Amino acid sequence: MNESPYGPADADFYDQTAIRKEIDRVFDICVGCRRCLPLCPSFPALFDAADRVDGDCEKVPDADWDRVADLCYQCKLCYPHCPYTPADDHRFAIDFPRLMLRSKAARAKRDGVTTQDKVLGAPDLIGFLGGLTAPFSNWANQLSANRLIAEKTLGIARGRRLPTFHRQSFEKWWSRRHGPSPKAPPSEREVTLFPTCFVNWHDPDTGKAAVGVLEHNRCSVSSPPFQCCGMPALDGGDMEGFRRNAEANLEVLALEVDAGRDVVVPGPTCSFVIKNEYPSLLTGEAAETAARVAKRTFDVCEYLMVLKRRKELDTDFHGPAPATIAYHLPCHLKVQNIGFKSRDVLKLIPGTKVTMIDQCSAMDGTWGMKREFYELSKEVAKPLFDAIDAAKPDAVVSDCPLAAIQISEGTGAEPVHPVKVLRDAYGLPHEA
Repeated sequence: MNESPYGPADADFYDQTAIRKEIDRVFDICVGCRRCLPLCPSFPALFDAADRVDGDCEKVPDADWDRVADLCYQCKLCYPHCPYTPADDHRFAIDFPRLMLRSKAARAKRDGVTTQDKVLGAPDLIGFLGGLTAPFSNWANQLSANRLIAEKTLGIARGRRLPTFHRQSFEKWWSRRHGPSPKAPPSEREVTLFPTCFVNWHDPDTGKAAVGVLEHNRCSVSSPPFQCCGMPALDGGDMEGFRRNAEANLEVLALEVDAGRDVVVPGPTCSFVIKNEYPSLLTGEAAETAARVAKRTFDVCEYLMVLKRRKELDTDFHGPAPATIAYHLPCHLKVQNIGFKSRDVLKLIPGTKVTMIDQCSAMDGTWGMKREFYELSKEVAKPLFDAIDAAKPDAVVSDCPLAAIQISEGTGAEPVHPVKVLRDAYGLPHEA
């Protein structure tokens, strides 16, 4: 994605009058095009509001445009779908998801970040506290009374399955591991694993699998402490919270990159944020550092396919693997424009047939957790559920852990990350 015209470096980034003027301009173009109608709930709401005033966007009340912004869950799919973006050097220079983010950020600056968004925007704090009290925290999260209280006070949908907390986080496991696995071959290259806050607190086994697969392919892995990438803060328009996390992470990432390491990320949202949002939403020296880091950042399966292209990927799979896989393509991986690397690496496993399902899960982490959007998110995700049910696979695979929650609720399947499939197919041990 090229540079958006709506960046915080602009003097009027938070100016409500300037934002409304830009919204009227952009939405007037969207009303005349309507190409993005089927993509997400924002566009039907936009067109309905405009149609009520015969397409005169300037007559639409601010509340209706706020609703359009609230319905945008930042899947980013409209950006590559739109023919009028900065990436196309078009004079309209439309970046719809960034304009929606700008609108939310201006509201948050004016009215304050809501309690709901403050809580959902602090996954590291939630993960730390939940892990500290696990397994009690997991038991408590299943009690209907507690879920009702959380819904009434924080707006977290009572029906939404919540991630599991682990007493041993990935970061804690890594600090106690003391070097590479004794079974790992000699290393030929160095990488830094940015584990993501979800892997750290809720799915450390995916982090362990990523380490095992990378080491098996002769990578020396480092993983210094990181913070959440900042995307949950962006969901609530908390630009300051995002900036704090981004700059803290960049201090560490820059040192790793300058030491000659590539950054590998086992989460499509986080890899997207580091590659795209850090360089475009930060300013000054931080933006320059972010651009340098972005050039050396890879989603984990993207990195494995780089090794394949160099003829450096081990393709000797002799362990167990599913005969049929339904692979869900996450939106934040699709919009990186890197191809379908997770699907491609899974197809290297002999005897495994991979069916790719290109349907949005409508989660975006915090959006799909909220009471007001819970049912709508499941409605939008129904084509994904139907495609998985129709495939009748032996295993469901997705790079996105939040999409996995949605899929689990909608189909009963328990999706796994591609690196877990690869670990088993290599015959590698599951590290405790």
